This record gives sequence, C-alpha cells and structure tokens, in this order.
Amino acid sequence: MSTRGALIVIEGCDCSGKSVQCRNILESLNNQGIPAELIRFPDRTTDTGHLIDKYLRNTADLPDQVIHLLFSANRWELRSKMENLLTNGITLVVDRYSFSGVAYSYAKKNGMNLEWLKSPERGLLKPDLVLFLKLEPNVIKQRKGFGEERYETLEFQEAVFRCFELLTDDTWKIVDADTSVDKLSEILVSQVVPVVDRVKTLPLSNLWS
Repeated sequence: MSTRGALIVIEGCDCSGKSVQCRNILESLNNQGIPAELIRFPDRTTDTGHLIDKYLRNTADLPDQVIHLLFSANRWELRSKMENLLTNGITLVVDRYSFSGVAYSYAKKNGMNLEWLKSPERGLLKPDLVLFLKLEPNVIKQRKGFGEERYETLEFQEAVFRCFELLTDDTWKIVDADTSVDKLSEILVSQVVPVVDRVKTLPLSNLWS
C-alpha cells in the first residue's frame, strides 16, 4: 500500500516566529529521513502573489473582499502541486494557510461574516495538524521587523489573535511560543512526527467540507 505525506500547517500572528520554526521543522524531518518540503502563503512568486505583495507593502490598494479572494486564489494555485507531493509521500510544512486568510479578513470588521470568508477555501486540502504559535501581541510588537507591512499594528494583531480562536478544531495544537527558538522547535517536532506516522495510510480530505 502506498503511503502519503502529512499536511502540517504553522499558524500565528505576524512576527510570532512561524518562518523560523517552519525551517527548523523541515530540517529536523529531513534529518530523520522523512521527506518534507516547505510551502509559504502567500506565495509571492505566482500571478496573484505579485499583486498580493504590492498590497502588503502598501504600494497597491484593493477592496477588502477582493484581497480576500486573491489570497484564496493564491492557495488554489498550489492545490494540485500540494496534492501531488502529499500522495507521493512528501510531508508538507506550510507557513500560513486558509486560517490566516479568514482571520485577517474577519479582523477588519467590515461586515464580511465567517461563512462568506470560509466559502472560497472549501475544497482546499485539510491539514492533518495545525500548530498555532501563541504569543501575546504586546510581545510580538517588540520583535524586529514588526510594523513593516500593512497588517503589522498592535490593535489589528490583537483582533487577529481573537479571530484565530474562532477557527480552532480537533486538528489544532496551541503552543506557547514565548520560549527559546530551540526549545520551541523541539516541542513542535515532537508534535509533528507522530502525525506523519499516523496519517500514512489515511485518505486526504478537504477543508471545511
């Protein structure tokens, strides 16, 4: 029987350490002989990604509904690639996913409800594990680079933090990220490896279906 890889998603507010931890998890998995690749959203190299990059850097402006759908389209651009990698036994470590898309749009409080925001995400692949790096926004704001992009304000990050809490389900693990980089990596890898083994023969499923 063929085995598949696991879909592991790392979520959290801006500057919570997601990108560093994704790289560390990837390195640890590969060192243990577990084939793995890293995917980041938004993928700023695609057609939609170029426009998203301009928006995030405040060099382009778009209605909230339009940018929400662009973020979703950016994930759809990679869906087939992700499924092919997973079915060929490659575990994917994903830096942000649909949960960020919904939480950041919902935090704008402009009338877009959760069901409307989730709708374009339905049919994307459902993660096997979501690791949420919990770090209080007042700690995040002190980190290097905070404030360089559109959403990096304390008030907005506090709203995003509350929105993430509405999206948790049984695939989520909330991890206290207020610790050393190495210790956090150790904790995250200890959560990931058992899931990689557990889902090998399980079918892929779709998000919010």
